[in-house]
Amino acid sequence: MATPVFLTIDTELMWRHHAAGLASADIVARSLEPAGVGVGYQLAMLKRYGLKATFFVDPMPALVHGRDHVARVVEAILAAGQEVQLHLHPNWTAASAEDRTAHARFEMIEYSAHEQRGLLEQARDLLTACGAPPPVAFRAGSYAANDDTLAALTALGFTYDSSHNGAHHPWPSAVSLPVRQIAPVVHRGLIEVPVTLIEDRAGRLRHFQLCALSIAEMRAALDHAGARDHAAVTIVSHGFELANRAGTRANAVHLRRFTGLCALLADRAQDMPTAHFADRPALRLGRDDRPLGPSLWRTRWRQAEQLWSNLVAERAA
Repeated sequence: MATPVFLTIDTELMWRHHAAGLASADIVARSLEPAGVGVGYQLAMLKRYGLKATFFVDPMPALVHGRDHVARVVEAILAAGQEVQLHLHPNWTAASAEDRTAHARFEMIEYSAHEQRGLLEQARDLLTACGAPPPVAFRAGSYAANDDTLAALTALGFTYDSSHNGAHHPWPSAVSLPVRQIAPVVHRGLIEVPVTLIEDRAGRLRHFQLCALSIAEMRAALDHAGARDHAAVTIVSHGFELANRAGTRANAVHLRRFTGLCALLADRAQDMPTAHFADRPALRLGRDDRPLGPSLWRTRWRQAEQLWSNLVAERAA
């Protein structure tokens, strides 16, 4: 049976640019279309390789910087045939364009069950007001969800959550599932679709994120999942991740990884097709899928690549 791949792209305004005091237009540009390799570039590459992706869009910065940027990015994603689902960083609820030190608590799990439901309702309604279809899937900012989050999502009619990340457990990813749970599973009334993990050293987990794994590790993780008929693979990236942290120039390492990942997924399209949550693909639930085991060679290569990225690719223009 095919192993569906959820290629997910968390799409948001970057708090660091807000806190630095940049103008709204600059924050939007550096977060959503930095250095010409943002959401628009990613949509073009997905079309080129015939891939489906889920853009988890955070609408909460609209409370501070207006709805226009959310509406425009939602429109672009939908026009490209990709899907929009809900993302949420709650710190924006008390942020201010005048006082850049003002913010609410950063992580969802710092809020009560009642507060979380209110935040989710507010974010859902704001996202749909910006042109998105009613979301069926959610990912918490920083993966910061717990069982109260899932209960609130279930009560609000969501079908999927994709916040469980064993590499960030128990803080801030606090869903009560095993750390190594990577197969989709019914939990607290909905389907939890965990972020895929690898073991980069014995006993140490690393999640399948573009800036976290080398192309060799990504290839090995996909080969591992395909050979063992995993129930799903869930990959994470961000709308700003192909640029440096300042959002002023492309990060050559991350750009090469993204292109390589698209090619890997296109080559595996028959056995590992990319999927949208809204398509409600058939998922084999509760499987005992295991993360890829460690490889010292793969880890050392990524560390060397990351050093080059930090010293060279991350320089501001």
